[in-house]
Amino acid sequence: MSEAADAEGQGQSLEDLLRVLDLERIENDIFRGNSPDEGPQRVFGGLVAGQALVAAGRTVPEERHVHSLHAYFIRPGDPAVPIVYEVDRARDGRSFTTRRVVAIQHGKPIFTLSASFHKGEPGLDHQVPMPDVPAPEELPSRDERLQDVLGRVPGFVRWHPIELRPVGPLSIEAQRKPWMRTNTNPIWLKVNGKLPDDPLTQVCLMTYASDLTLLDTVLLRHGKTSAGVAMASLDHAMWFHRPFRADEWLLYAQETPSAQGARGLARGLVYTRDGQLVCSVVQEGLIRVIDDA
Repeated sequence: MSEAADAEGQGQSLEDLLRVLDLERIENDIFRGNSPDEGPQRVFGGLVAGQALVAAGRTVPEERHVHSLHAYFIRPGDPAVPIVYEVDRARDGRSFTTRRVVAIQHGKPIFTLSASFHKGEPGLDHQVPMPDVPAPEELPSRDERLQDVLGRVPGFVRWHPIELRPVGPLSIEAQRKPWMRTNTNPIWLKVNGKLPDDPLTQVCLMTYASDLTLLDTVLLRHGKTSAGVAMASLDHAMWFHRPFRADEWLLYAQETPSAQGARGLARGLVYTRDGQLVCSVVQEGLIRVIDDA
């Protein structure tokens, strides 16, 4: 989601988001999910990924927690009709459990996800350090920053379930001031409210949030905004390293190593505010320049 456009699900409450993540079980391994009542023309990719992870997690013993997921976005989702999630119990081992999920609309797959769950055990432990950035309390929100750039538009700032506080420039700032272009995009984020203690809820909300700003990192590198650019997530991978809470501040340290052939690659490391690396993310997306004026 580029900040130059309205946020996906903007104006949506955390209660609404948790409601759409609470899937209806219609068979042992078949679930049904809906989109928010008010939303964009197509289903937000992070929502489909979050719902698919909910479906997979509900077929796994509680003591096993997701440690990785790999997903492909195949077709745009239609927000007007429910999404059916079919779970394949690929493997139940002594330490690891693997699930495959297909999201279906209008009789066709729109999204596939493979997720692996692990029963916790001791082992080696190291991580790369967190970047040195200002604390979230020292930074304005993304909407406040946009209002400074675009002017005070009545009703522009609407409540969103994920609060974002960028550390560096916005892509619209980099468009207007080329010297601000950069291939890094650190952002503080957290869920705007209190979440249940359930670990699956925490990772599903992070999965949702991980798709909000990642491709915008590619736009930032080139001084582009979503205006005149066709963007869509193509594939998405996440690794969950340590426990965390999505309703506490997390630093999403994003960067883009490459863009070519109308595709851009972005990756991110997610840290708790005390410096623990809790999650790694990689995504490739379609970034097709329609109007280069």
